[in-house]
Amino acid sequence: MSNDNDILRTSDSSFRLRADALALMLKGGGYAALFCGALLVIWFVLVGIGALLPPESKEADDPNPNFSMVVPEAERTFG
Repeated sequence: MSNDNDILRTSDSSFRLRADALALMLKGGGYAALFCGALLVIWFVLVGIGALLPPESKEADDPNPNFSMVVPEAERTFG
């Protein structure tokens, strides 16, 4: 039987550096997945709230018409 109890080879410094870097990358990927999942949940909540609204509210005029400015297109003459 072998007396080699270091099955993860943590005594090797280069392996330990790679293992720590991999762990940090996986941790960052987990945080990114959590953030994207939270954005997706918020999106689905907003879509669900929009689905509960009556159709009249979706077809109504803008309550603040001065908020968006419509710029008329200039006449184009050629020649």
